[in-house]
Amino acid sequence: MAQSSFAAEQVKAVQLYSQDELINLINRNEHLARVVLDKCQLVQDIQANADTLLIPAYQFLWGDMLAWGVCVDADPVRGVAFMHRSAEQGLPAGLEQLGRYYAQGKLVQQDKERAIVFLREASMLGNLQAQIRLVELFIEGYGSPYDYEDAYHWLYNAITADKKIHEKIAKCMQDLAKLMHPKAVRKAKRPLNS
Repeated sequence: MAQSSFAAEQVKAVQLYSQDELINLINRNEHLARVVLDKCQLVQDIQANADTLLIPAYQFLWGDMLAWGVCVDADPVRGVAFMHRSAEQGLPAGLEQLGRYYAQGKLVQQDKERAIVFLREASMLGNLQAQIRLVELFIEGYGSPYDYEDAYHWLYNAITADKKIHEKIAKCMQDLAKLMHPKAVRKAKRPLNS
C-alpha cells in the first residue's frame, strides 16, 4: 500500500518547452509559475538553453528565475544581465520587461529615459504592453514629442479582445492626442501597413 502511494506521488517527467510555448507563457506572464508548477525539473535544461545555446526566450526565462530566485538562488545581477542578452537579440518580452523595470526602478535604478529606449524597441516589434507603457510615460512628460505619432499609430491599430485593455488603450490615445497637433493625430490614424 505504501509503495503504490509513493508511486502516485512520484514526479512525472516534463518536456522542455518549445520556443513558441515559452514565448506564449512569457507574454501571458506565466513563465515563472509554469517552472514552479513543473516542480523545477527543467532548471538545468533552461540554463543550458540560455547560457550555451543563447536562445533569447530561454535567456529571458533564466534571467527572470535568477532575478527573483525561482527554483535557484536569487542572483539579480546575473538575472538582469540575462534579460539584457535576450533584449539585445530582440525578444519583445525582454525589451518590455527591462523597460518596465527601468520605469519603476525595480531591480535597477529608476531611469525613465532608459525605459523609453527599451519600450520603444518592444513597441516597434508589436508588444502591446510596451506600447501602452510607452504612451503612459509620454503622458507623464517623458520622451520626445517626435515619437508621439508612432506611439499613437501603434495603439490606434492595436487589436485586443480584453475590454479593460481596450478601454486603457482608448484612454491613452485620448490623453496622448491632447499633446499632439491635430494633423499629427490624423496622420497617425493610418492603417498599420502604410
